Amino acid sequence: MLLLILSYVGGFLTILSPCILPVLPFVFAKADQPFYKSGLPLLLGMAFTFALASVLAVVGGSWFVQASQWGRWIALVLLTLFALSLISPSYLEHLLTPLTRWGSQLSESQRNARTPAASFVIGVATGLLWAPCAGPILGLILTGAAIQESPWRSALLLLAYAFGAGSSMALALMAGGKFFGRMKNYMRAESGVKKILGFAILAGVLVIAFNLDRTVLTRISRLQTENVEHKLLDLFGPAPVSIPEQREMPELRGATLWLNSSPLSKKDLLGKVVLIDFWTYSCINCLRTLPYVKAWAQKYKDQGLMVIGVHTPEFAFEKDPENVRRAVKDLGISYPVALDNDYIIWSAFENQYWPAHYFVDRKGDIRHHHFGEGNYEESEKVLQELLGEEATKEPLVKVEASGSQAPGDFRQIASYETYVGYLRAENMKTEPPLKADEPQKYSPPVNLRLNEWGLSGVWQVGPQDALLVTAPGKIIYRFHARDLHLVLGSDSQKEVRFRVLLNGKAPGADRGVDVAPDGSGVIRGHRLYQLIRQKSSGPVPDKTFEIEFFDPGVRAYAFTFG
Repeated sequence: MLLLILSYVGGFLTILSPCILPVLPFVFAKADQPFYKSGLPLLLGMAFTFALASVLAVVGGSWFVQASQWGRWIALVLLTLFALSLISPSYLEHLLTPLTRWGSQLSESQRNARTPAASFVIGVATGLLWAPCAGPILGLILTGAAIQESPWRSALLLLAYAFGAGSSMALALMAGGKFFGRMKNYMRAESGVKKILGFAILAGVLVIAFNLDRTVLTRISRLQTENVEHKLLDLFGPAPVSIPEQREMPELRGATLWLNSSPLSKKDLLGKVVLIDFWTYSCINCLRTLPYVKAWAQKYKDQGLMVIGVHTPEFAFEKDPENVRRAVKDLGISYPVALDNDYIIWSAFENQYWPAHYFVDRKGDIRHHHFGEGNYEESEKVLQELLGEEATKEPLVKVEASGSQAPGDFRQIASYETYVGYLRAENMKTEPPLKADEPQKYSPPVNLRLNEWGLSGVWQVGPQDALLVTAPGKIIYRFHARDLHLVLGSDSQKEVRFRVLLNGKAPGADRGVDVAPDGSGVIRGHRLYQLIRQKSSGPVPDKTFEIEFFDPGVRAYAFTFG
């Protein structure tokens, strides 16, 4: 129930986000009509269509991605006709009969109080086009759907989010009705107001058609509502950072395999302080917390601390036991690791995040939570409190991490996790348009804006990744951060050669740990690769990253930054 309310509040806050600007003209076009017979049907059509389209995009597969592209262009044509009918209904009717007559009817038929259907049609078109800036609350909902939670639950949360957005737009619509009423009196001509609205709708159509709502406006939005949403999740989210009342730790049933240990039960752990660490080996946030988790496991093991890693995969390759076994060895993890491939332990803990730490006392009760990176001193003090008086006298650990496990420079990050697979891809710029699940030759993207990226060569883009069908092939990304990582892998046992360029040149001293100064490197296995680590101590500017692969069969999954 609480997450349902948070979803509604997150949607309500979208009125403060610039990403709402392109669709506001579609809504305000009905501001001069009775709300219950015009504005309300429009907002209902928008809310239901957005919720349905969003949940199908996550669970429906490639067929829906392709269908939604057709629906998007149909909606753009419909709203263009609607706009032109507002600007010049008589001229357009002669030019495009009978389609224009339908567009004109969408704006005029609301004079018939018994016919709210036309407004509902405009709402459906708006719902197909609306791309809200993905803040933490919407991200939580979509992640839940992507990791195979109930689609009905995800649909309900998305509907609550859409109704929240509709509620704030309803208030704006009511206020807009009064404003446009005053404009009519001032301009002494209703047609003048309609022309202004028509041009505003055309501007919105252009913004959406060129994906500016998903690129430029998304960047601005992070300064608007993201901090507010983070605070709401911290205060009221489904799993707060600390739990004032203890609850019993769930059983650790459902693991497909245990590494570094025989299977452990809750009974086996009684009398010990337990730290449960939900992680996955290609997650950059998990990797950056790992040095602290390993240090705690080593320092406090003789005082009764047992660390258990629960490896819950995000990508398909992370379900492969050999991949996880290799990662555990390479990362120097000696404590028990349970492979939770079916999300059974994850669901038992009602977990939502990577990484997630659960602190369990000697009686088997969860006493504290922490999600994400940071607050390491607080987490260690919780462990000391649970371990007893002797542990509280110990100095806190000092960690010196390097490579991909080194702390990120969060003050300089203006680029955020970007998925390459079509289910969650954002800001992707392809020419020709994306063809899901089929090989397609793409031209190198040009004039990339910040956080836009694209492919070059013959790639097959799937739900979770992009596969290079024939070599060579490139991925190009315009980013702003100190570090750039890319989750990569290969279908074959052969090494895949690559070369990295930064602003068209070899990275030199700004190379990541997986790249030579001349930009060369090889892919060995599925994992996260650190490709750029800029050494400048001052502010970093926007830069263009390019990686070229010289062998086929490589798969690219996700960019992360630090």
